Amino acid sequence: MPDVRRTNRGPSAAVANRAALITAAREVFATAGYDAPLSTVARAAGVGQGSLYRHFPDRISLALAVFENGVADLEALAAEPGATLDDVLALITEQAVASTAFIDMVSVPPADARIIAIRDRVAVLLAGLLSEAQRTGRVRRDLTTEDLVLAVGMLAGVLAKRSAPARRVAAARVWALLRKGMDA
Repeated sequence: MPDVRRTNRGPSAAVANRAALITAAREVFATAGYDAPLSTVARAAGVGQGSLYRHFPDRISLALAVFENGVADLEALAAEPGATLDDVLALITEQAVASTAFIDMVSVPPADARIIAIRDRVAVLLAGLLSEAQRTGRVRRDLTTEDLVLAVGMLAGVLAKRSAPARRVAAARVWALLRKGMDA
């Protein structure tokens, strides 16, 4: 078997390697769980473990980068003209259906301050959309941002206990029940 060596592209590859690691982590953690070997993530990204640890010194740093990307997607959607609370909740649901690997990590106290900061960004995003939904009469006036964060947490908790094929149906049932308490 010939000796095949990867060419070291040096510092110019750092941005692409980081993006590949985040994408690979999302996929590996979604299929193999949060405790999947980090060597599997590096292999899936097509980089060495040294590159992985240069970007992400520990598992939680890698998981936070995956969360950060998900929140950035939510923020981008919320910034689109005409985006609604329902649009963002639908994307949150899709993200939760796709990967429940991180739910235990973020729900077990004491939470890492970095996780709390990301959670707070989502709450701020939901607060702005909630105000608009209340103003237009789509949701109850007494519904709070904390209620929405709790609802998302309840959804995530239910999905964490379901197999991947059953998550979409469970998510629809959860939202059907929760919407009865949210709608105006």
